[in-house]
Amino acid sequence: MTKFSWCGPVRNWHKVRWFSSRSGSTNPSVPPLRSAFVLNLARFPSSIQFPCWNAALIFGSNFIVSDLRVLFTRQQIAERVAELGAQISRDFEGETVTLLGVLKGATIFLSDLSRNITCDSTFDFISVSSYGNGKQNSGEVKMMKDVDQSMEGKNVILVEDILDTGLTLSYLTRVLEAHRPRTLRIAALLDKAARRIQPIHADYVGFTIPDEFVVGYGMDYAERYRNLPDICVVP
Repeated sequence: MTKFSWCGPVRNWHKVRWFSSRSGSTNPSVPPLRSAFVLNLARFPSSIQFPCWNAALIFGSNFIVSDLRVLFTRQQIAERVAELGAQISRDFEGETVTLLGVLKGATIFLSDLSRNITCDSTFDFISVSSYGNGKQNSGEVKMMKDVDQSMEGKNVILVEDILDTGLTLSYLTRVLEAHRPRTLRIAALLDKAARRIQPIHADYVGFTIPDEFVVGYGMDYAERYRNLPDICVVP
């Protein structure tokens, strides 16, 4: 099966061919799952424009961006994050908060959220592993990186991309409570309540979503799609 994409506007229509960067081959057949791809732009004149994600990007897990279904657009995300930032600003008016981001998925959410918080704030990051390299949660949570500073006596907001089974956030709240913070709250961009195993909830929630695997806006599938500006559903 041949994979071609069309882009415009251009002076003349050109057929765009994908090739495997691993081998350098221009074989147009569909390569194996998770091999890497790039677009060979060197073959085309500078007059060609690639104005859209769907036509000009392909990622190495056999999903073309156009195959993904947009769940929330970048505008919807920006509006909701601004609302969360305003709510946090009201709750902690006149105080300092520490935004504790869970790497790597929450980095973009934390960045945008922090710029919508008007009270004094600082950052720290923590890293755990539970998904491994695919869609299925392993059920085992491992600490990969602890906080760099003491959380004792501070207003801590744990910033996470998605709350689903609750295993990760239940583990992290136990770890952080040992630091004896003044307050500990959770901000989750997405809440997938249908998958909840542990009885835990977030204090600040962006969107509630169905039981579907999502990527984009920092979230990944096997470390891909994190840089998509929208939140999309993987087929």
